[in-house]
Amino acid sequence: MLKRINWKAILYGFLWVLSLGGLVTLMSFIEVKKDEITCQDIKVIIPEVDSFIHRDDIDEMIQSNSGTLIGRKLHNIDIHGIEEALKANPYIEDARVYSDMHGVINVQIRQREPVLRIMNLTNQDFYVDRNGFKMPISSNFTAHVLVANGFIMEPFANRVDTLRTKLARDLYRTAVFVENDSLWREQIEQLYVNQQNEIEMVPRVGNHKIILGAADSLETKFTNLLVFYKKAIPAVGWDAYKTINIKYINQVVGVKNVIDSTLLISKPKPAIATLTDTLNTIQDTVKTVTR
Repeated sequence: MLKRINWKAILYGFLWVLSLGGLVTLMSFIEVKKDEITCQDIKVIIPEVDSFIHRDDIDEMIQSNSGTLIGRKLHNIDIHGIEEALKANPYIEDARVYSDMHGVINVQIRQREPVLRIMNLTNQDFYVDRNGFKMPISSNFTAHVLVANGFIMEPFANRVDTLRTKLARDLYRTAVFVENDSLWREQIEQLYVNQQNEIEMVPRVGNHKIILGAADSLETKFTNLLVFYKKAIPAVGWDAYKTINIKYINQVVGVKNVIDSTLLISKPKPAIATLTDTLNTIQDTVKTVTR
């Protein structure tokens, strides 16, 4: 006996083939149409952030790579080549270039965002972006970010590169932490690396230095500093301490500036503020200070 013909399956198959054929025809028409389109305009989109790159810079890079685009057939323009040329710029993190059916070439730029400026021991000067890559400074624009100097041996080859040393990675992690916190972004002004390879921080308010040490347990260390600021500083004033050491995660060690009236010289007097009794009040302190 002959099997019953599945007309429903045949119909679905026919419609699928018909749709596929229509799609191929439409794509062929678009390609033919695109071959006839000439470039009418170049639209450049750069996010509104602190800018190393401007529209004139983009135009110059395109001109240098591909010559004049306006009036040329779109199919004769190397869109991918333009994209790669833009990505080669050290201040551009990513670039997307595409054309539309109106003859407009769209250029979307994402710039690198520096979070730290490093001046190393050999007087090389460079930025570190938010993703941890080194990038050169610019003669046209200065980013307002944390500056780190001192005994820093991180090399720089004047190009986008990864961080090579643990110390540089610690500086980067510290800078990102400070940048992401509105309180510390306003208070911490500079980073310094001493001869013991410890990170020190220079505050905007107070005549003291903050010894951070390494960039481990940053959340705990900065919370301890906040508690110290809240509980110790009000009693003696912002200029009473010479150093505030937060490199130990279970205590803060403050060294006071005390004038000896008999010798008329300043000499440091250690004042250890252990935080064991105050750790239970950290959350309330953070809320109070950051309001």
